[in-house]
Amino acid sequence: MHLPKLYAIIDMVIKMLELFKSIKLNKVSNIPLYMQLFNTISSMIEEGTLLSQTKLPSVRQMSSLLKVNAVTVVNCYKQLELKGYVYTKKASGTYVSAVFPPVNKKNYLDKNVILDEIYPGDDISVLNNGKIKFDENTINFASATPSSNLFPVEHFKLVLNEVLDRDMGNAFNYQESQGYHPLRSSIKNLSKTYNVNCSEDNIIIISGTQQGIDIISKTLLKDGDYVITESPTYRGAIAVFKSRGAKIADVDLEEDGLNLNLLEYHLKKYRPKLIYTIPAFQNPTGISYSKNKRKELVMLAEKYDTYIIEDGYVSELDFENKNFKPIIFYDKSERVIYLKSFSKIFMPGLRFGFMIVPPHLKKHILGAKHATDISTSGLIQRTFDLYIRKGLWNKHFYSMYETYKNRYIRLVNSLDKNNPGNLKYKNPGGGLNIWISLPYGFMVNSLLEYTASKNIVFSPGRIFYSNTPTTLNNIRLSFAAVSEDKIEAGVEKLCKLISEY
Repeated sequence: MHLPKLYAIIDMVIKMLELFKSIKLNKVSNIPLYMQLFNTISSMIEEGTLLSQTKLPSVRQMSSLLKVNAVTVVNCYKQLELKGYVYTKKASGTYVSAVFPPVNKKNYLDKNVILDEIYPGDDISVLNNGKIKFDENTINFASATPSSNLFPVEHFKLVLNEVLDRDMGNAFNYQESQGYHPLRSSIKNLSKTYNVNCSEDNIIIISGTQQGIDIISKTLLKDGDYVITESPTYRGAIAVFKSRGAKIADVDLEEDGLNLNLLEYHLKKYRPKLIYTIPAFQNPTGISYSKNKRKELVMLAEKYDTYIIEDGYVSELDFENKNFKPIIFYDKSERVIYLKSFSKIFMPGLRFGFMIVPPHLKKHILGAKHATDISTSGLIQRTFDLYIRKGLWNKHFYSMYETYKNRYIRLVNSLDKNNPGNLKYKNPGGGLNIWISLPYGFMVNSLLEYTASKNIVFSPGRIFYSNTPTTLNNIRLSFAAVSEDKIEAGVEKLCKLISEY
């Protein structure tokens, strides 16, 4: 080795030893010494002071430099390796990994969380023109997506690791388009709790309700076909139908479901290919269909030769024991395609759900599914199957149920207590939303800008209509993303702002 290079290496080592020798540890602090050392070294790596592939001093050297016990250094190095900051080469030493700067959580606040049910092309200027700001103080009654602190991350991580150890590389293979068979068997058993009896042969695993609606539309719709939807309804479904060139014929909702007279009129006039419905705790209104209307809907679908897409949404969030049977329960003529997503109960980013299809449609729907994405993630399917089989799903669901029920009760009681007298709403008895009517002529978009400036946001009712609504005075309040301790103060503040406005 040339002398200049050798001198450079020696100089670098000396500087590195001086750097570590300068580390100050507080031996009277409540923070353990190994964690103090971990925090210091990890910060050096994140800031680029210690570059990738840099060799750290040996345990003996480091303990000598800092005058600490060797166990302190060992525990620190273990923690650094566990967190991915370093790696160990056998008989060589400990080296810095290629670590990228971590995401700054404070700056990574999801500013579009209000947009989780709005789609490109909609008139959403009031929401995305910068007038509405989000920060950690914002009380978000707009989002119907659960707050991330409710996600069962630790349990899911354990099951995920078990699947990786058990299935190894097989976990990353393509699954059959219909879905991982053991999972379909687990879903069949789980569906019984929703009063849905089916065979695993008729279950298709999908990446959420949105994909399910899209696959059905690909299968059954062509340009110019009609689809009947509730008015108002889930905006994502409208977006899919329109993207397929379908025409929307919407039917007003009554207190116990669709207006059947208007529905039959549309069925006669338009001969639609599909009826899209959310019969339990409907989004956004919270309305639930009566038993009679559920039965009538099936009979009308058979009479006019059309299919029903039943979106199970959050039917299981029944806080007043209404015990609704799904529409598919009454279907004897194989007219109902049942969709169910886990996004409002589990972890929405997994994009996971299932559908139950009539046997004579299965081949065609599977063809559309395969053309869309070949198959849903095999790793996620295997992990969720094991999660169910270990009983973790039931445990998590009951925890979420109690959390949501408590939030629902708190929201309803707060509205009753703080209603300035001009808010009209009905308690749905379940679900995630309360649909509120403001006085006629109330400028909801302007109200949203005003309340948002005071750190309160909600969903304006107009975004849930396929066509321009005759009235624009509805708002939807959801409690999915608002912790129980903030609901009462949030509602009280919102009601005062409405009165002021």
